[in-house]
This record gives sequence, structure tokens and C-alpha cells, in this order.
Amino acid sequence: MNPNHTVKQVTPQYLRPGKTLVMGVLNVTPNSFSDGGKWLDTDAAVAHGQELLAAGADLIDVGGESTAPGNDPVSPQEETARVVPVIEALAANGALISCDTRHAETARAAAAAGALIINDVSGGLTDPDMFDTVAALQAQHPQLSYICQHWRGHLKDANRMAVYDNPHREVLQEVQERVAVMRQRGDIDLGRVILDPGFGFSKQGDQDWNILANLEAFLAQGFPVLVGVSRKRFLAGFETSIPGRHPRDEVTTLLSLYCALKGVWAVRVHQVETIAMGIRALRKMSECREFPVQN
Repeated sequence: MNPNHTVKQVTPQYLRPGKTLVMGVLNVTPNSFSDGGKWLDTDAAVAHGQELLAAGADLIDVGGESTAPGNDPVSPQEETARVVPVIEALAANGALISCDTRHAETARAAAAAGALIINDVSGGLTDPDMFDTVAALQAQHPQLSYICQHWRGHLKDANRMAVYDNPHREVLQEVQERVAVMRQRGDIDLGRVILDPGFGFSKQGDQDWNILANLEAFLAQGFPVLVGVSRKRFLAGFETSIPGRHPRDEVTTLLSLYCALKGVWAVRVHQVETIAMGIRALRKMSECREFPVQN
């Protein structure tokens, strides 16, 4: 921490209360659990990002490392080489970009390329330089935010850490501990911090469902909340067989709209169009609560 650093307290437009945002997933990886390898080529990744935006995504989450259970870690250098050209191309056209990374080096490169959100699935636990980097980047970029996700480590067998007596309370407590670290530092603008319960990370089955059923506990903390349940393993048993659709896209849509009704900041999804349309419909219904409608 820099003792001479003054925190700039700014609320970016994308964090102001309003409709739930749709975060489109763009995996520039060979091994992501849902679409690994499809967008590893830079041109293909940029084209897919543009497709997600055209389908209704409000922002794109670009990641160069698969953190799905069982996958090997990627070096910051390789990760940076994958994501920076994609971020540069999409940001140059005005897209709001999040970079999914656990590494401070990648975070710095992503911000320089135009990313305004650092999405750290480890909540600062992987890289000891991450919080220093977030503080510095926030000072340089008044619109830059940090997503702090619940994390219990990057293990080959992630289920080893999926041990809870009361999942939602323990996950919330562990997230609160990370927030306390940032608060104690004094150089990170907590008004630009977003919380993520980390569905599927060191959790399994009913543990994820318990957290989802108690989402209000996370929303009550006063931070924007990101939810990413898209196509996750705990949705097994709720698949459909609609041609051209991923078997878990329908339940993802339903749960994402449930989260939107609860008031989450954003939902992180692979299939954008149906969810974006559903959120527009929810907003229209809200606008028409009083009649005649005041436009």
C-alpha cells in the first residue's frame, strides 16, 4: 500500500443502479469447460465478441485461462498474449470489457488495452500483487472496477475444498474477509468493488443451490453482485434437448432472470440473446407498474 495514495471515489456509469447487465463470456482458451478452443484464434474471438454485443450483451468478459476444476494453470505471459489483442480490438469499438484473470501482470496489460473491469476469480488470493495493482489501476483509471470472487484455491480435485456446514454463510464470511483486507488497506475504492459468490468454485451440487437460494445475504452487503451460473455442473439434471442449444441454456436463462429479479448487478452467461431479451421484458414490466406510463 502507498501511504501517500488518495482513493478516488467514483461511481462508473455501469455500476449505477438500474437494470441487471448481461456479461457475455468470451473464453480465449483451448480448454474451457463449455467452449474451449472455439475462440482461441484472435480474429475468431473478436468476431464472437461482436456477436455477443449484437445479441444484447452489455459487456464482454475476456479470459485467457480456464479455471475449471482439473485444468492446469496458465502463465501470466501466455494469458496476456491471448487476451490483449482481443481486448484492444473490442474496446477500440467502444465495448465495455472485463478481463477474467487471477494475475496482476495480466490485469495491468488488460487495463492498458482498454479493459475497465478486472474479474479476479481468486479474490486476490492467487497473486500477492493483485490488490496493489488494483489500487494503482483505480488511481490511474477512475472508471476501473474490481470483481472479488469467493475462492478456496486452484486444485486438480476442487471437491476437496467443497466442505461446508452452512454453504451460503461460510462463503459470505470468506468474501467479507477479503473485503475487510481491502478496506484495511485504505487505497482501494470499495465503491468500485463487485462481489461474486463463485458458483461452481470449490462447491458442488446442493451447496451451489443453497447459495443461490440465499442470494439476498450477498445483496445485503451493499456491493454490486455478479452471478455466474451459466452451464455450471450443479445444473446437471435440468438439461433440455433443444436443437442448436446447449443442454443447460434453458435453466441458465431461468436462473439468470431469477437473479435479475433479485437485483444483481450482472449475470455472466454464454448464451446472451434470450437472457438479454428477458431482462428487457422485466424492465418493461417494471416501467409499466404505474399507469399511464411516464416516458
